[in-house]
Amino acid sequence: MLHIIWSIIVGFIVGWLAEVLYPGAQHLGFWKAALIGIGGSILGGLIGRLFSKPQPGTPFHAAGFFMSVIGALILLFVCLKFNLIS
Repeated sequence: MLHIIWSIIVGFIVGWLAEVLYPGAQHLGFWKAALIGIGGSILGGLIGRLFSKPQPGTPFHAAGFFMSVIGALILLFVCLKFNLIS
């Protein structure tokens, strides 16, 4: 249970940082920013997996904070481009 709460908190921080770094005024709110941050973390892990392979037997590549923010920025761009969030 604590892992889920921690993921939401870190996801919000990553989503908020992506919201601040993205050009133009974005007002996502807590839950949208948290979802963008969590999704960006997953996307950042997938991008990180392309450049360095994880240890054998590990299903995911642990995305660092920097890759999470990059993934969140990409996800925020796609969502705003296709009007998926208002």
